[in-house]
Amino acid sequence: MRRSSSPDNEVTAINWQAFKLILPYLFEFKKRIAFAMLCLILTKIGSVYLPFILKDIIDTLDAKAPENLQNLVVPLGLVLAYGLVRLSIVVFAEIRDTLFGRVTERAIRRIGLKVFRHLHQLDLDFHLDRQTGGLSRDIDRGTSGISFLMRFMVFNIVPTLLEIAMVVTILFVNYGIWFALITLGSILTYIAYSVYATELRTRYVREANIADSSSNTRAIDSLLNYETVKYFTNEDYEAKAYDKQLSTWEQAKIKNRLSLFALNGGQAFIIAMAMTAMLALAATEVSEGNMTLGDFVLINAFMMQLFMPLNFLGFVYREIKGSLANIENLFGLLDKTPKVQDTVNAKELIITQADISFDNVHFSYHKKRPIIKGISFKVNGGQKVAVVGESGSGKSTLVKLLFRFYDVSSGRISIDNQNISQITQNSLRQHIGIVPQDTVLFNDTLFANVNYGNPSASKEKVMQAIELAHLTKFVSSLPDGIETIVGERGLKLSGGEKQRVAIARTILKNPQILIFDEATSSLDSHSEQAILTAINEVAKNRTSLVIAHRLSTITDSDNIIVMSDGEIVEQGSHQQLLTLQGKYSKMWQLQQSAE
Repeated sequence: MRRSSSPDNEVTAINWQAFKLILPYLFEFKKRIAFAMLCLILTKIGSVYLPFILKDIIDTLDAKAPENLQNLVVPLGLVLAYGLVRLSIVVFAEIRDTLFGRVTERAIRRIGLKVFRHLHQLDLDFHLDRQTGGLSRDIDRGTSGISFLMRFMVFNIVPTLLEIAMVVTILFVNYGIWFALITLGSILTYIAYSVYATELRTRYVREANIADSSSNTRAIDSLLNYETVKYFTNEDYEAKAYDKQLSTWEQAKIKNRLSLFALNGGQAFIIAMAMTAMLALAATEVSEGNMTLGDFVLINAFMMQLFMPLNFLGFVYREIKGSLANIENLFGLLDKTPKVQDTVNAKELIITQADISFDNVHFSYHKKRPIIKGISFKVNGGQKVAVVGESGSGKSTLVKLLFRFYDVSSGRISIDNQNISQITQNSLRQHIGIVPQDTVLFNDTLFANVNYGNPSASKEKVMQAIELAHLTKFVSSLPDGIETIVGERGLKLSGGEKQRVAIARTILKNPQILIFDEATSSLDSHSEQAILTAINEVAKNRTSLVIAHRLSTITDSDNIIVMSDGEIVEQGSHQQLLTLQGKYSKMWQLQQSAE
């Protein structure tokens, strides 16, 4: 979705992409829609015919007062017909809505799934910059807006316009041009005013939505960082910041409500003037003998019947404009394209030895700040290679590049001589397992979090992975065992417990390549030893890349790569690097002294 830079254009322009998105989902149920449209036409025919039955009833009763049962037959028959027609209108309308409800619900399901899949396909930069609270509200309002568009555009606006055309034609043919002109003129005036006023107030709808998303984002962000708020006793600060956002929302809603008052008031004035003019003209015609009392009632019924959907048309138009404003952010999400995409002829990764090769790799998040500067190294199948260095040296960036969360600026990363930029991202990530520094768990059971490594695995396989990760003793100590809920982001577990869940999850995935990204950096010595034991057992006969902060955890590595400022400054075994008396040796001595 391309947005105009002009504020006025942004308010008034209709995003036609909404309708393009909806149409394919509508046509998926062609028979249902065709039958629903037939019910719609029958409903409108019945609605237009009702006033004629009412006219006949009045004229019959007015012409001859019913003195006996025989004279009551005709008016009673007309009354019965009136009731049957009114019932048929309701029945056909319900059938129509029921038929189209299936279409609407299926479309919302498909669109919601499309957005969900698309969000997971977007690159890491998008998810690092996103605001979860605002994003969730935008998606919710967007799907609701699409639901409204689908239902009311098809079955309210078009039928209302059809009914208006039928009524104006009937008035012109049966009662003359003035009745038709007053009706048509009032309708056009009503629509023009509604469009004008609604275009103006859409700006306030936008402001209210922005303020709503902003306040919701602030609230969720604060609650997600609940512990930090408590640590720094910033409850009042957070409350004031949230209240400031709510104040902005309140002012936007006040403007929104005032503009709605002006819109509804103007519409009511137009309707009142039109009804008064029509009834005055009809009363004049009746008094002059040109029309019957039944004609007067018919015109009154027509006007009331006409302005009811017309008033609803104004509501629908307002809501459509509001809905379009609401779903613009949703379309903006769908328009975002991931920076990392599979090539047209991307192939599946085939693992033989699980060799990893970095060949003269350069990378930068921003052009003016290179992060990786010509890195080259190889990890042979089955080897354990560690990467060490100070913070900001580019260690963790290597992991992101290997997972292909980003594409390299230049150079090549290969697995078994297959350039990862030429293979599918899905197959690449299927063959790599990771135990990250910060393990984030779902707010679900321990079992579900481990099972996430391979959702199709049997319970026996999951329990085996838990045992290999040295979690069995911990699980048995819990009242609910493997059914224990771990809390939001796993906050009910300690750092070591979360790391072992991550290891169990990776064991269950059973990849040929393992990555340990500072998996023990935040643990105490006892937890670290337990995790290292589990890691060493898991890493047997697998290719392992270890990003390490504590050098004592990688002394057994086949090769240790020392990075500084995005470059490799040393590499070799632990003993070889100590002998060099270089950067690694200094790091080792500092850590040993600290311990």
